[in-house]
Amino acid sequence: MAEAREVVLLPLNLQPDILLPSHMNSIALLFPGQGAQFVGMGREFFESSDPARSVFEKANEILGVDLARVCFEGPEEKLTQTTWCQPALFTHSLAALAAVRAAFPQLAFQAAAGLSLGEFTALTAADWLSFEEGLKIVRRRGELMQQACEATQGGMASILAIELEPLRTVCAESDVDIANLNCPGQIVISGSKAGIEKAVALAKEKGAKRAMPLTVAGAYHSRLMQSAATQLAAALEPVSFQPSSIPVISNVTAQSHDHPTLKQRLVEQVTSSVRWEESMRHLILQGFSTFLELGPGEVLAGLMKRIDRSATVLTIGKPADLEKLQHLTPQHA
Repeated sequence: MAEAREVVLLPLNLQPDILLPSHMNSIALLFPGQGAQFVGMGREFFESSDPARSVFEKANEILGVDLARVCFEGPEEKLTQTTWCQPALFTHSLAALAAVRAAFPQLAFQAAAGLSLGEFTALTAADWLSFEEGLKIVRRRGELMQQACEATQGGMASILAIELEPLRTVCAESDVDIANLNCPGQIVISGSKAGIEKAVALAKEKGAKRAMPLTVAGAYHSRLMQSAATQLAAALEPVSFQPSSIPVISNVTAQSHDHPTLKQRLVEQVTSSVRWEESMRHLILQGFSTFLELGPGEVLAGLMKRIDRSATVLTIGKPADLEKLQHLTPQHA
């Protein structure tokens, strides 16, 4: 059995005196990860927005498959597969962004963040990465993670209403890892199926309000994904990232990416904890109070309600949602 991996949470070192006045009333973009997908996602944008349609068509051309059809028609079993799901979410989110930019060309954003897969979407949206390279590496990442899932047969579980330290003990005793620190009271663990079963029982004994296994293909963000991380490092080697004036938050550090360590952090992300709550608090402490969630579902908006109810998250997943942006344009141009 693999040696238990200690979850190390790096200090944020954030203080109120580092608030940047230029970020007050500014917008940060948020991009979802796996689990937000649904059959039919993106179809309305494809049918009503030429820029959004171009994103889907370009994705089809780059991948040499009809990704749009899988988004629009499924079947659900295919869309849920990691190899299809990751490029589908990436494409839908950036199609939504293209529609936003076309409808509100004066609207600007000053930071971006994405949950797991969404971090690659955020880097592409912020021009650290081209759409073509971003899509190709996301597809490869999905393939590698799917292979790791099939080789390890792991699982995940959501643990509600338990403090982090008792859960650390549970994970150590069960030989599983902390995968997602999503919001206050919601943590996801990941590891072998036997380990997850043991951890669920122990978490309940230690007072967790709920502890329930999740229906997922494998043990994402755990050491069982190490083979995917190793191969992703090789896949990222030739990829060209360009420093951007738009900061993107790292899932691994919960702070803005630094260009020299960017590839290393993206590799680490595959096996490391996603520090989403801290990432959002980092942006809020920087003065951000308005967020656009681009892509299917409202998962990130729901998490933000638990993190800071004073923050505004506008979800943009279909053309009708563009109306939510009407009042933003004067002050965010």
